[in-house]
This record gives sequence, C-alpha cells and structure tokens, in this order.
Amino acid sequence: MKRQRGAVSVLVALALIVLLGVAGLAVDAGLGYITKAKLDAAADGAAIAAGQAVTRGNDQATQTTNAKNAAKAFFAANYPAGFLNSTATLTDPSVTFDQGTVTIDIAAQAQVPVTLMKVLGFNALNVSTTAQSVRRDLDMAVIIDTTGSMAVDPKVPPAVQSAATTFLQQFDPITDRVALLHFAYGTVVDVPFNGDNRGFNRSAMNTAINNYTFSGSTNSSEAYWNALSQLKDVIKTPSSLRVIVFFSDGAPNSFASIFNTNSSACNTTAGTVTSGDSPNTPTALYRIDAVSQKMGSPCYDSTASDLIKQMPSFYNAHNTTWLNDKTIPVQTNSPRVVGKTVNYTNVNNAARNVAEALANYARSQKIYVYTIGRGSELLTPQGANGEIGEDILKCMANTTDSLSRCYNPAQPVGVYCRALTTADLTPCFSKLASEILRISK
Repeated sequence: MKRQRGAVSVLVALALIVLLGVAGLAVDAGLGYITKAKLDAAADGAAIAAGQAVTRGNDQATQTTNAKNAAKAFFAANYPAGFLNSTATLTDPSVTFDQGTVTIDIAAQAQVPVTLMKVLGFNALNVSTTAQSVRRDLDMAVIIDTTGSMAVDPKVPPAVQSAATTFLQQFDPITDRVALLHFAYGTVVDVPFNGDNRGFNRSAMNTAINNYTFSGSTNSSEAYWNALSQLKDVIKTPSSLRVIVFFSDGAPNSFASIFNTNSSACNTTAGTVTSGDSPNTPTALYRIDAVSQKMGSPCYDSTASDLIKQMPSFYNAHNTTWLNDKTIPVQTNSPRVVGKTVNYTNVNNAARNVAEALANYARSQKIYVYTIGRGSELLTPQGANGEIGEDILKCMANTTDSLSRCYNPAQPVGVYCRALTTADLTPCFSKLASEILRISK
C-alpha cells in the first residue's frame, strides 16, 4: 500500500511537470508571437526607410551607407530595447544595385527568455524575420509651367522653384533617369535624358529651375509632346516604370501645328496659336522651341485669322514614327467641337483637346501621368465652354474622380494634387514624389 502511494506521488509530480510545460508552451508561445509581430513590423519599417534613403548621395557607396543607417535607425525606433525582455539583432542590411534596380534585404532575429517552459529544459525562444525593398528603375519627365500668370503674384515663382528643386531631391541621381522641361507658348528641354545611360544631373536641373522666367500662354500639348519624345525617342531601352509629372496653373489655351497661311514662308514650320482664357482675338504664330517668342515676320500677326486661313484637320506640329500627323484630330466634334474658322472658341477648344489627347496617348503606352494644379483660378470656369481647369488636369492624370468621359480603368491611374496657395506647393510635390516612390517598389 505504501509503495502504491509512492508511485501515485511520482505520477502526480510527472503530471504537474507536463501540465506546467503545456501551460508554459501556451504562455511563452504567446510571448513569442507578440515578439515576432513586433520584429516583422520593425523589419518592414527598416526596409521602407532604406528604400527611401538610398536615393540620397551621389555615389553608390554613400547611398549604401545612407540606406543602411536609415534601416538601423528605423529598426531601433520600432523595436525598443528590452521589448518583453528580449534581445533583438539586425543583420547588416544588404544593398544591391543592378542596372537601375536597387534591392535592399533586411534580416533580424530576437531571443525571448521563457518562463514556465524552463521546466522542459528550454531557456529561450528564437524568432527571426526578413523583409525586402525593391526600388524599380524609373524614367521620369518633369514639366514645369512658366507662363505669365505664374508671375502675377511675385511670391509664386520662388515658391515654384523651391518646391520643384525639393521634389528632385527625392530621386536617385545615379539610378533614376529624369528629364526636365518648362513651357509657355513653346517648350524648352532644360536637361534631357542621357540616352540609355542611367542617372541625371540634379545640379544642372536646380540651376535651370532657379533661372526660370515666367511669361507667355499655356501650350500644354507642346510640353506633353516633348516629354513623350524624351521617353520614346531619346531612351531606347525603357525602364520598368515611366512617369510624366505635369505642373500648371491653368488650362491649355494654345496649341501648335503647321498651318496653311497667307504666306508660303510660314507653311512648313510649326508655330503656336493662342486664344487666352477669356474671349478675345487669337494671335499667332509663336515659336515652339522657345517659351515666349514670336516667329519672325511675316509669320506673326496679332489677329491670327489674318495670317492663318483655317484650322488644320489634324495636329501636325511633329511627325514621328510613334505619332504621325493623322493621329490626333483638330477639327472634330469630340470631346469639344472644333470647326475650320480661326476664332477664339475653336482655338481654345483645340488647345484642350490636343493636350488631353497627348496625355491619353502617354497613358496608352503605360506611362503614368501625375498632375499638380496651382491657384484658385483652376476652380473658376474659364475658356470657350466655361470649364474648370482642375477637371482637365484630372483627366490628364486619369484619376478615379475625373470626368466620366476621361476615366479609363484600363490605363495607369495617376494622381492630381491641388495647390491653392504657395504653401501648398511643396506638400503637393512631396505627395507626388511619395506616390511615385511607392509604385516604384
């Protein structure tokens, strides 16, 4: 009988050890799960931070250092020392550059001391995680409106220049390909793409932006055509992500073509005709390769109809293998009616049609279009049809809240940002930069 009681005592003791082990497994496994979730979040944050920081620096060594430092800082911030008495370790991040794509690999481990599981011979739980940030190669054409309306308020030009230069700081001058353009009557390519060579000259772009002068009217279509030409003609091997960033403070009111005029000397060179934003007499012709310059005599007249015989049938300012002179109609019933007569309504409607058509063509080529609109004037009905300029910029970007005639879910969906005041400019440019960086990952 005494031997039986002793056996029962041993069985009870063994059962208690097992029960403590099972309870310990539940408690300590819960601690391990919480630790793993915290470790995952910290590693993900480190990868994202490194992906953003890798754009800073003018050589790969500096960019690698910046990426690693950002990863370590964000990991430490998101995984506090001694969390649940654990000890976490971040493995030295790996930063790999490969023909414009940067891959950042993060690995981290944590050791969690156990409590009740010690009765089963365990002293700690080891958990680990990995995260990766892949920054795709990028081709981006940045278009800045330098029309005269920008200079009405003297605070606007320096605010635009500051916001644009800050925007460029977000991109990698070694791996990203960026071209810079500005426009009014015509368009100037300040810094073109360097063929298929990766990288861009950010210093040259900053200098160009800070030297901008503001005058002339809004020939948006010429800006789009030049941006497309940079993306399709200069670059032969495109990146996996292509973007046009278009900044303007007004709806299009000018467009370029080769016009049939009263002077044979003007019938072979493309020029710009402008309508303005309110009913007036269109003027023509202006150079398309300068932002604000009349064409020489006899190709300029303050009354466009005295020089130009009729509106062209198609947009024919440029004829390339990818966009010939029969692609975009000028005389049309859609989306705005444009007839033959050279008058305010037809010129204004044509300017808007052609600009939207070129933005649509860009999106059909899987190029993202992002737009920024500056000033409250964009919310004021203007033009031949009393349109809201903001609606046109949304149509260009193909935003989900654009006009029903514009939105095409089969094309890349862009972003529009409204900058009503100068204080809104930098946040808007930053918003677009963040979105572009997001889709490049």
